[in-house]
Amino acid sequence: MPKSQNIAHFICLLCLAFCFVFVPGCVTTKTYAPVADRTQRPKVTQGVHIVKPGETLYSIAWRYGWDYRELAGTNNIRSPYLIHPKQRIRLSNASPTKKRSKERSQRITKKQPKTSSSVTKVKKPTEKSVKKQTSKSGKITWIWPVKGRVIENFTTKGKVNKGIDIGGKLGQPVNAAADGKVVYAGSGLLGYGKLVIIKHNYQFLSAYAHNRKLLVKEGDKVQAGQKIAEIGATGTTMAKLHFEIRQNGTPVNPLKFLPR
Repeated sequence: MPKSQNIAHFICLLCLAFCFVFVPGCVTTKTYAPVADRTQRPKVTQGVHIVKPGETLYSIAWRYGWDYRELAGTNNIRSPYLIHPKQRIRLSNASPTKKRSKERSQRITKKQPKTSSSVTKVKKPTEKSVKKQTSKSGKITWIWPVKGRVIENFTTKGKVNKGIDIGGKLGQPVNAAADGKVVYAGSGLLGYGKLVIIKHNYQFLSAYAHNRKLLVKEGDKVQAGQKIAEIGATGTTMAKLHFEIRQNGTPVNPLKFLPR
């Protein structure tokens, strides 16, 4: 082989080696949604969120680390907390409703004449009102959402994880961990894949992420042990269930509630 051809062949090989070593873009790799987005995002207390189709007040509150009641109050949204696409949801802590109520109460207080004595009648709570309050914050009986081994624990230090990860097989049943109502079912939260959020009472919500298939929709009432989804790997790199419990908007360790 002529010397000039040897040199050309050597230069060609050198260029290929350079491409593989120093230019990663030459090699196509599969990328996944960043799981860190769901585990490390702090509560957002400023800005505005524009509602997208399929979102609910609950999913937006979950995304930004809010209690859904607090977010509803900040935006003057009353129960059953219905929102619509393109609606602007404020994320500031200052609630105009509370501010106006305080100013109004101050004006009313100034107008009231002073009296030497007054008698205030206290309404005795009825049995119905007591039962209603108990149902809002009463005890919940939790069960495990899937059968499997916990492969990642809840932690607030280092690599934060706001729930637990349970290993499983593709298509394995995912069950509701307690009675409740589905308040979100979709894939609009980055890092969660196909997600179901269930409201259990006034204080507690639970979430089931990375599903392959969702078997419930928003508004469905579910019972503990009812199949709501199938384990998948959406938004992650392996088949597993990411399970969260939030109390008043704050992530809590599910292992403190699940039976041992």
